[in-house]
Order: sequence, then C-alpha cells, then structure tokens
Amino acid sequence: MRLSSLMLLGGAFSAPAVAGSVTITIPRLNVAEYHRPYVAVWIEPAAGGPARTIAIWYDVKKGGAEPGTKWLADLRAWWRKGGRSMKLPANGVSGATRAPGTHTIPLPADIKPGDYVLNVEAARETGGRELVRVPLTVPIKPARAAGSHELGAVTLSAR
Repeated sequence: MRLSSLMLLGGAFSAPAVAGSVTITIPRLNVAEYHRPYVAVWIEPAAGGPARTIAIWYDVKKGGAEPGTKWLADLRAWWRKGGRSMKLPANGVSGATRAPGTHTIPLPADIKPGDYVLNVEAARETGGRELVRVPLTVPIKPARAAGSHELGAVTLSAR
C-alpha cells in the first residue's frame, strides 16, 4: 500500500505532459559569414485564427543599443501573426539561437484536438529567410516537411 502511494506521488511530479514533439534540422551552410538563425515555431488553426508561439530562438542575452529582439521583425510571417505584440523574453518559449544540427522541442499537451498548421520560420543575418509549414492534426499524427536552404527537415512525432 505504501509503495503504491509513493508511485502515485512520483507520477504527480514527473515531467510536464506533452502532446508530441517537433524536430527541426538547421543545416550547416558553407558561407563566408555564418550567423546562427533566429527561429520561430508557432501553430495556428487550419481554418484561421490566433497563432500560438511554441518557441522563439534569438539572441536573448544581447542588450544595449541593438538588443537581440531588434532583429525579430526579420521573422516576417511570425512577426505579423503576433510576434510583434509578444512580451519577450517569454517563459518557456524564448531560447538562445541554436547551432546547426537537429533540435527537438515538445508540443504542449493542452492543444485542443483539431486541425492546425505548424509553422517554422528561420531568418539569418547576412543570410536568407525561410518558412516551412506542416499540417498538424491533434492527436498528433506523424508528418514531415523540409526546407530548401535555411531549414532542413521538420518532423512531427507523437510523444
């Protein structure tokens, strides 16, 4: 009896629930001047509606006359969908830029069942900008799309 109570408590304090995950590949580019890209990840209902930012990666520590937030407007699609009105840094959403490679982020478990579009946008200083859109159905069904330059594969996985 006591062991089962401890097991229940252990379950209550486990990691937060997630609906699934998004794996984003940032390709290594062979260019003269490379800067890590700013990346925004958000979902919006397939039929239209307000966007929900899942992650925003930018230079969170840069301050002074040119803070890291100055260049977030280069993520044009995200900026127009609500990024400009977002108070940053946002707890659990903001993060530092990522190096080339594969990065996985969790999708919140409180997303209501339905059809959405997952958007991943990247913009890089002295580089390009790219938006990858992936149809998203909750409960999560695996899906995949790929960028052509600034982003590599974007993969949706259930849990």
